[in-house]
Amino acid sequence: MEDCYLSETFSGVKPKHSSSEALQRWRDACGFVKNPKRRFRFTANIDKRNEAAALRRTNHVMARSSPLDKHKLVKHLRTTFGEVVAVTGDGTNDAPALHEADIGLAMGIAGTEVAKESADVIILDDNFSTIVTVAKWGRSVYVNIQKFVQFQLTVNIVALIVNFTSACLTGTAPLTAVQLLWVNMIMDTLGALALATEPPNDELMKRAPVGRKGNFISNVMWRNIFGQAVYQFTVIWLLQSKGKSFFNLDGDDSDLILNTLIFNCFVFCQLFNEVNSREMEKENVLDGIWKNKVFISVIAATVIFQVIIIEYLGTFANTSPLTASQWLFSILTGGLSMPIAVFLKKIHV
Repeated sequence: MEDCYLSETFSGVKPKHSSSEALQRWRDACGFVKNPKRRFRFTANIDKRNEAAALRRTNHVMARSSPLDKHKLVKHLRTTFGEVVAVTGDGTNDAPALHEADIGLAMGIAGTEVAKESADVIILDDNFSTIVTVAKWGRSVYVNIQKFVQFQLTVNIVALIVNFTSACLTGTAPLTAVQLLWVNMIMDTLGALALATEPPNDELMKRAPVGRKGNFISNVMWRNIFGQAVYQFTVIWLLQSKGKSFFNLDGDDSDLILNTLIFNCFVFCQLFNEVNSREMEKENVLDGIWKNKVFISVIAATVIFQVIIIEYLGTFANTSPLTASQWLFSILTGGLSMPIAVFLKKIHV
């Protein structure tokens, strides 16, 4: 419990105790509160006219609290001050506060059935430090969803703009329905599997909480999305306009080869951008990547299936086999998105 109160890694979380125990008993029990100036509040001394402000100023301990006092503390923190509140408890008298909180955590061993029914999460080992693990996993899930949404929006924006503008200007779309179906599988199924399995780390607890009114799609995400989208669209536009002359493509199959090259570059851009999406703010996106076996397996499987689609499923996917130089160009084009991501992360938003 001491670590939860005093550790700098528990960023943005403000633990408070509201108990029916006597004030002196809590003074004796809370020896871990090193600062003598920390406030112990007796609920009978709270000015009813300014109750909400007084409850918020309670630093850690509110002794001799009735179930109504606990409920008021949670209610004021949530409604008056807009805080996100989690409550732990094990007794029947904790049930109103557990029910009022954004997330109620009941003790699984010592907790009463009433407390468990009012809670959202049951702590099976009755260990207060488990709340740190709950917070870490909660933040991890939230961040992983953000990573996936960032990755997904980038793919959708580029695919939509490329096919729409090409269809309007030339009457044809470089990405066929089958190719878009494959890209959709990369984006939805495999992308979700890769990014959602990123394990939580201690760095998450050093970040400030998002808050009740925080934007899910942050400015950092928009910066990454539009930066990568502009790069990918520029590459595809240059290939459409200069690709034939650059690769000396002529003959009846020149359009098919060029569209295959565009499709291949587009897919490799998404693969490398998937790696970029592992970290939305940190520049080193490769840190710890080898520890996530699922992520590595997804990337490897995607590359293998991409080779099969290009080289062996031409009739089905409307593709043509590419030369070694064209494959190298596709990989380098996708890989260039990584230094671009580093540059984008230096732009403060």
